[in-house]
Amino acid sequence: MSTKPIHIIGGGLAGSEAAWQVASAGVPVILHEMRGVRGTDAHKTDGLAELVCSNSFRSDDAETNAVGLLHAEMRLAGSLIMSAGDANQVPAGGALAVDRDGFSNAVTARLEAHPLISIVREEITGLPPEDWDQTIIATGPLTAPSLAEAIAASTGADALAFFDAIAPIIHFDSIDMNVCWFQSRYDKVGPGGTGKDYINCPMDKEQYDAFVQALLDGQKTEFKEWEGTPYFDGCLPIEVMAERGRETLRHGPMKPMGLTNAHNPTVKAYAVVQLRQDNALGTLYNMVGFQTKLKHGEQVNVLRMIPGLENAEFARLGGLHRNTYLNSPTLLDPTLQLTSRPGLRFAGQITGCEGYVESAAIGLLAGRFAAAQRLGHQISTPPVTTAFGALLNHITGGHIVSNDEPGKRSFQPMNVNFGLFPVMEAPKVEGKRLRGKEKTVAKKKAMTARALVDCRAWLGLAPAAQAAE
Repeated sequence: MSTKPIHIIGGGLAGSEAAWQVASAGVPVILHEMRGVRGTDAHKTDGLAELVCSNSFRSDDAETNAVGLLHAEMRLAGSLIMSAGDANQVPAGGALAVDRDGFSNAVTARLEAHPLISIVREEITGLPPEDWDQTIIATGPLTAPSLAEAIAASTGADALAFFDAIAPIIHFDSIDMNVCWFQSRYDKVGPGGTGKDYINCPMDKEQYDAFVQALLDGQKTEFKEWEGTPYFDGCLPIEVMAERGRETLRHGPMKPMGLTNAHNPTVKAYAVVQLRQDNALGTLYNMVGFQTKLKHGEQVNVLRMIPGLENAEFARLGGLHRNTYLNSPTLLDPTLQLTSRPGLRFAGQITGCEGYVESAAIGLLAGRFAAAQRLGHQISTPPVTTAFGALLNHITGGHIVSNDEPGKRSFQPMNVNFGLFPVMEAPKVEGKRLRGKEKTVAKKKAMTARALVDCRAWLGLAPAAQAAE
């Protein structure tokens, strides 16, 4: 059995979790962290797993919330991040929030104390050398420019983004199809298309004018000083387009040409908002060309002004901010390995996930995959019915790549959400017909119950009933 170490670049949440998982499998780790030698614009300390924004890991409800389910799966997998979070919890209602200094100190202390983990404070300025045959890059959204340039040079000019230009993504089952209809512009049948590849939401002139005014009046988030203002024509926020003239949007992403309202064919819409299928499961649709810097609460109110989206539920809201990440579906295999260089894996936000917990979860998976490969074991990926598997599938294969908007990257980072899971109907209750919120809750509980059963099986753990005995 080889005892050659696995190298991990980056000591954030993903890198720390990956290191823990590798070492827990009995494989030596060298963890390279540049803080202590070179800082970033966002970090304040040189502690491992430093939380740079919020101190919240969001909902801890494993029954009806997807991130709470991910918490539960990570605990089952022996997560260092969850263990340190639980030990440094502060009051936050149903959420898991942590004392940020206590949390970072706990992660740092446990990694420093592990006999199989060596922590080296140094900046890695290029791709790892070939003799680091098993390496995980977990450098996050603030990857050092020299390393980012090396990754971009190796993977291709279009492979690495430095800013999110994110349009909101909506759960399909919250769209009112009595108002909206399926149709491609001019009924065009593209590659793999049917001529009905978009959901269309029509507006009359009065609705359009009110919508544009709401965009102009809405509160916007500001760029951090070190981010700059990365507007370019391929990703202008909708509110910036509205500022350039009231008719700009209806000659851009909201143009009505080539579309006929299936519910009212004789009336021509003044403007149309289009939604495009975002994942292979057909559970999520993104708003085409609707990247925005509106504050999140404002976004929900303004976007629900669109006919057919009055009750829209958002899998994620829009944004535009600094975030170095890969075009992962085209570059990584299902075990997070760069297809062009076996043995080199990526983890955390650089792969295209959002959030502390999601980053740590992808680090956990990358660590387990790398350790299994080092030990000569067959690599088993988590079922897509689990939170682990749903998130991994989004990153490495569940996303639909769009070819109809030249110059735009259709893959965008995302938090874990139920739209990434295979569809599951709410269980039937004898003598009762579930409706509305009650039906939605029952459906979520069925999905989380299935996920935890499947996760335990994937991890080789006894079923919950047996474990409780």
